[in-house]
Amino acid sequence: MSKTQKTIKKYEKRFASNVTKGFGSFIKSIGNFFVKIFKALDSKLTIMIVPHSQSKVINFQTNVFALSLSALVIIGILGSFFYYNRRSISTNMEIANLQDQNRATLASLDELRDENANLFQAAKRFQNSLSQSLSLLGISQVENSSNSSISNSDLSSLFSSSEITNGTSREVSDIRELTSYLEGAVEPIEQIGKMLKTQQSLFTEIPSINPVKNPNVHISMAFGPNMHPLNGNWYIHKGIDFSTWRSGDPVLATASGQVVTVGYDNSFGNFIIIKHNHGIYTRYAHLNSFRVKKGQLVDQGEVIGTIGNTGISTGPHLHYEVHIGSDVVDPAKYINIKVAK
Repeated sequence: MSKTQKTIKKYEKRFASNVTKGFGSFIKSIGNFFVKIFKALDSKLTIMIVPHSQSKVINFQTNVFALSLSALVIIGILGSFFYYNRRSISTNMEIANLQDQNRATLASLDELRDENANLFQAAKRFQNSLSQSLSLLGISQVENSSNSSISNSDLSSLFSSSEITNGTSREVSDIRELTSYLEGAVEPIEQIGKMLKTQQSLFTEIPSINPVKNPNVHISMAFGPNMHPLNGNWYIHKGIDFSTWRSGDPVLATASGQVVTVGYDNSFGNFIIIKHNHGIYTRYAHLNSFRVKKGQLVDQGEVIGTIGNTGISTGPHLHYEVHIGSDVVDPAKYINIKVAK
């Protein structure tokens, strides 16, 4: 073995010895540290409780470890108490908030139920009106083929709790039945629309509109027996008097036709007579001015003159008559107006 190898071997042994000694010292230091801690925790303590009275002094012995453990347990219990108490307060607040929301929801639900009841009342009135209209027009209402159809076009089943589907609320079931009914009503309404469209020309040939379109118009004298405004005697008024309390408001042709007379009469003042189809004539009297000429063709709703106070009249108004052949008829039978004096 050479000299160099001997030197290396020597340093290796020295290094191994130093490592062993250092590791041993480290282990010993750790052991001494835990021993000191154990001795410190095992230190005896005497706790004395001295009452203010003459009672016997209470004392008991413990060690640092038991005292520290008891303190940790007490701190843990107090911490848990405050944590869960805070959680309980937060939960109670959330429950109170949910209760408020629930009350608001119940109030909204009650309001919805009231509106739902109003809806069905309106639906029932609609059903009655539709049935009457269809009966007058000779149209039979088609029953809905669904299981929730309303037999004989009657909405009474909407209010029968015996037909509510299991698991479905009363309101939802009613709305489904109403939807079913309305779907069944679409076809007859479309038939009415088609009928009105095909008869559109007929309606324009009948005096079916109000001759005065004004928000202030009112009936100053109705058709039939009335007291004469000048002599106070009863007589048969052969038309309807429309008044707006002023002259100059437009007068409309109540049906399409041809102007046959534009003239003046001591009784009627300025007046116009229009000839319509089906033997119908209309007269417009006490006019202030004319907007048409004799022989002119006019359309329904066209302005033919203005309200005036000519002839025998107690104030600005339109005297309107409808004649069928030689008979004078009540104009209110052809126009949708309320006769109010």
